[in-house]
Amino acid sequence: MAQSIHPTAMVHPQAVLGCDVEIGPYCVLEAETTVGDGCRLASHVVIKRGTTLGAQNLVDEGAILGGRPQHVARHDRWGTLVIGAGNMIREHVTIHCAMAPDRCTRVGDDNLIMVNAHVAHDCQVGHHTILTNNVMLAGHVTVGDYAYLSGGVGVHQFCRIGCHAMVGGQAHINQDVPPYVTVDGQSTRVVGLNVIGLRRRGFAPEAIQQLKEAYRIIYRHGLAWNDVLRALQTTFSSGPAADFAAFLAQGQRGFVSERRRPALTVIPLPRVAEHGGAACRKPALRRAG
Repeated sequence: MAQSIHPTAMVHPQAVLGCDVEIGPYCVLEAETTVGDGCRLASHVVIKRGTTLGAQNLVDEGAILGGRPQHVARHDRWGTLVIGAGNMIREHVTIHCAMAPDRCTRVGDDNLIMVNAHVAHDCQVGHHTILTNNVMLAGHVTVGDYAYLSGGVGVHQFCRIGCHAMVGGQAHINQDVPPYVTVDGQSTRVVGLNVIGLRRRGFAPEAIQQLKEAYRIIYRHGLAWNDVLRALQTTFSSGPAADFAAFLAQGQRGFVSERRRPALTVIPLPRVAEHGGAACRKPALRRAG
């Protein structure tokens, strides 16, 4: 099918456009950019030099893809940005190129990147991820397949988010998040497996049970670090649970710790005490057990 380019769009002659591409009003496509078959760019989208989009990407208003890295060092040349196929990139998303000329920021296939999210230089984002509104990925962050980052999550540079992990809103991640776990947004601590997400993605009950066993080895058995890795490698040689050992063995920044529940407290029914003839209710707080 023919391309559809709005008269107000500025497309450099050296930009490469696939078949059935739509370029909306006031878009800017610089030289040395590639837009794959079936892509749809809404108005005011900017595609910077060195950016490649695969097929069937939808990019909404005001997104800027391939901007130069945000860094105090002022480089005359920087790397590239490669975005896979089937992504939905919403309004005002920014994704930057890599720092070095021979490096690449990469986003995989079938991701949803919501309004105002930022993916910094040298990040590696997998497939089928969801980065919700105002997520901020600093430089060199890795996000595994099917990871879900809720609104306002900030991730420190060089951190890794494991596959199928779920990170709660406004968490501030400064260590690696293991695969398959849930991180509470308020405390930025692990609160268990992402069981609901795993079930939705069709994980068998047996696989989820193995993941629970691996989780207990990591967070509940009180083992030394080398013993944790040895136990995981020995017990889970295959299947999803084997991902834990591979992920943990590559850690450089440490890992988000588990949030332990405080001792249970109860508030009993108010006691009625007589003071000067008037009833006074005094709820008492005591620790259970």
